Amino acid sequence: MPRIRIDLPEKFSFSTEIALYVGHMNYGGHLDNALLLSVVSEARARFFRSLGYSELDVEGLGIIIADAALQYRSEAFAGEVMAVRMTAADFTSKGCDLLWCMNETSSRREVARGKTGIVFFDYRLRQTAPVPEAFRRRATAGTCPA
Repeated sequence: MPRIRIDLPEKFSFSTEIALYVGHMNYGGHLDNALLLSVVSEARARFFRSLGYSELDVEGLGIIIADAALQYRSEAFAGEVMAVRMTAADFTSKGCDLLWCMNETSSRREVARGKTGIVFFDYRLRQTAPVPEAFRRRATAGTCPA
C-alpha cells in the first residue's frame, strides 16, 4: 500500500502556537498519534474563532469532520511549542479540506502535516448544507508565511 502524501500550499491563512504537555506523550516519550489529532482539533477551533465563527456556528451551520489524513515528519516532545498553520482549500459544494502543518517553533522542524475534510451541516434540518460564501472568502483571505 502506498504511503499517504500530503502536498501543502505555499501560503496558509492562519497560524497559532500550542504547547505540548506530558499528557500529549505516549509510552515512547514522544507525541502520541491520537493526541496529535487533539492538538490539530484545538488549532482548528482557534482557526474558526479567528474568522468570527465556532465549529457549531458558521453562518448558522455547523461542521462535521468527514475524513482526516496525516504524515509524521519528526518526533515532538513535552515542553516544545508547536506552530500550527492552517488554511481552507479544495472546496466542493458542501465542504472543503483544512490543510495544516505543524512545526516546532524554535528549530522550525516540521513535526507533522495533514488535512481534515469538513462538511457543512444544518443541525436543525439534520442534513448537509452548501458552503457559506462568507466562510469561503474569510477562510482564504489572510496569508501566513509557509
